[in-house]
Amino acid sequence: MNRQDLIDAIAADTESSKAAVGRFLDSFINQVQGTVASGDAVKLSGFGTFEKANVAARAGRNPKTGETISIPPTVRPRFTPGATFKALVKG
Repeated sequence: MNRQDLIDAIAADTESSKAAVGRFLDSFINQVQGTVASGDAVKLSGFGTFEKANVAARAGRNPKTGETISIPPTVRPRFTPGATFKALVKG
């Protein structure tokens, strides 16, 4: 499912216009991105948590040469699915 498929499905489900759903989805994404970028978590009960995760420095390997390289520490976004979401996916 891509973005437009999601907009179509939500619009049909809520009997709203596709334009309104598109604006809502854009706003939702912007709010989640801004909140996580500022260091706070977004917790959606039953769905999951979006948060900022610190990844430690580690050793890696260049696949082309086999040479060991140092990968610096970084910060990444992380999504942790909630129990309800995990159970639904598991079946």
